[in-house]
Parts: sequence; structure tokens; C-alpha cells
Amino acid sequence: MIEINSSSKNRDEMTRAIGLAIMQWQDATQAYDEAVGMRLGLNMAERHCIGLLYGGPQSAGAVATATGLTPAAVTALIDRLEARGLLTRTRSLEDRRKVVIEATEATRELSARYYGAIAREGEKVIATFSDAELATISRFVNAALDLQRAQLARLKAEGSDSPGR
Repeated sequence: MIEINSSSKNRDEMTRAIGLAIMQWQDATQAYDEAVGMRLGLNMAERHCIGLLYGGPQSAGAVATATGLTPAAVTALIDRLEARGLLTRTRSLEDRRKVVIEATEATRELSARYYGAIAREGEKVIATFSDAELATISRFVNAALDLQRAQLARLKAEGSDSPGR
């Protein structure tokens, strides 16, 4: 764990420590998600799809956009997850051409098993911060998320740097 001394007058040192802690957090989160995926036999796109459903039902198009998969690949992904009982697929009541996918109770149970303790312990950590600190953390996390999304979009727009392309 990286300790940040709030009395430190060295802003550059603190900034570097925060950057390192964020990289380690990202790596630890990715490693945990991969371990859960290995245990459940889910690849990254399947985990991403299930994660999207945590926020509620999604259209197949929204899954394609979020994962970067083609519509055909998303259909195959949905087929696999539906066959395993991890999601349901229904036609939209508003537009019968659209498919809506939703997590099943089995998916919610798996999520609770593997991520419930993290959520509960995270709530305890969050409870240790004042309202003003939480506002600062929220502002930072949202700004960092916007930055990460913008950089991803830029990288995707640039195309490939691989030889022969």
C-alpha cells in the first residue's frame, strides 16, 4: 500500500505516489477480474458484458458499443451467456427489432459471491471519509474516468501501429 503523508510539502512526490497507487489499483482490479473469469470460464468480453448488465438491462447495440465487438460477435457472445443461464434475451416492447439483454438471478448470485465482499468493505472505507473528502474523491474519479475514456477513443481513432498495416 502506498502511504500519502497529507502533511507533505512535496507536491511532485505526492502526485507520483498517487499515480503509482492508481496503476497498482488498476493492475490489482484487472488481476482479480481475470481470476474470477478463469474460475467461471468467462473471457474478457463476456465479463465486460455481464458487468454492463449490473447497471440494468442493455440493448445488444449498447453491448457492441461498449465492448467494441461487431454485431455478429455480440450475438455469439449473447448466445453463449444465455446458454449458460447468465442472461436473458427478449425483444424490446418499444421496438421489436431491438434485443434487450438482462442479467439472471444466477448472474446476480455470482456477482454477490465474488464482488459482494469488495463492495461491503469498500463501503466501510468510504464511510471513513468526510463529505468534503468524498466530493473531492468523486471529482477526481470522474475526471480520471473522462480522461481514460478520451485517451481510449483517441487510441482507437489512430488505428494500428503494427508492422505491415
